[in-house]
Amino acid sequence: QVQLVESGGGLVQAGGSLRLSCAASGRSFSSYTMGWFRQRPGKEREFVAHISRAFAETYAANSVKGRFAISGDNAKNTVYLQMNSLKPEDTAVYYCAASTERGATMSSRYDYWGQGTQVTVSS
Repeated sequence: QVQLVESGGGLVQAGGSLRLSCAASGRSFSSYTMGWFRQRPGKEREFVAHISRAFAETYAANSVKGRFAISGDNAKNTVYLQMNSLKPEDTAVYYCAASTERGATMSSRYDYWGQGTQVTVSS
């Protein structure tokens, strides 16, 4: 069993930055793919980025590539999402998730989810 807790959301002006954290407990997530998803108002949940710990591979959606970066800290069992050059359309609830499938990008492939953290970008 894996428990995930996100933090770091908040209100920021367009062009600003935030760093989200996802602390995992219950089991080492070194064998999982850790992903970030977001759900914008009135939209379906969408993939943002993932990191495959065992392979140290990362991948980000085109909509955030070059602005967002995912990373992990093995010692802290924590995954981060650094978000730069934020836009109002990045406003969403951001979720951390864990999957046993390498490189998963579909939310249905993720088994464990955090409660989400709100990110609001003002124009």
